[in-house]
Amino acid sequence: MPGTGEIHAYYGHGKGKTTAAVGQAVRAAGSGLKVLVYQFLKDNSSGEREILGSVPGITCLPGKEHVKFLSRMDTAEKAELKKENEKKLDEIGKLCGSFDMVILDEVLCAVWLEVLEEDSLVRFLQEKRSSAEIILTGHEISGKVLGIAGYATEFKKVKHPFDKGLKARKGIEY
Repeated sequence: MPGTGEIHAYYGHGKGKTTAAVGQAVRAAGSGLKVLVYQFLKDNSSGEREILGSVPGITCLPGKEHVKFLSRMDTAEKAELKKENEKKLDEIGKLCGSFDMVILDEVLCAVWLEVLEEDSLVRFLQEKRSSAEIILTGHEISGKVLGIAGYATEFKKVKHPFDKGLKARKGIEY
């Protein structure tokens, strides 16, 4: 697969972006590809982490043990998170050569919320695109990232139980 890597962007406000990325990881691993997964802005407790970590061929990099919502962070905490995200993206860049697919879940949100530099992500994508399939997820996508992507799928919410006040449910939304 070397030299054939494309960038996939799954973005929008509809449900299913992470689920699509996880499905792609399972498909790739089932075909003998090596997959690396990292979740920005999430701790290690989402339902998909447990199962992905047990699938041969899939490696999940651990994230922070506890992640606060950005709306509950002060300026110093946001600055520290940005520093950590930049460091993690650099670390992932050094690991890419060993993987056929890299999933950066919620990386688009990290950029949009300004806890990861857009230029850092663009540079990462330009350097790694030929060596691995890269999957990005998040709510919003910049024009720069959209322009680089080979695949771009927008998830549009038409209707969601949140609209009626239903809270996130384990195994369904996380």
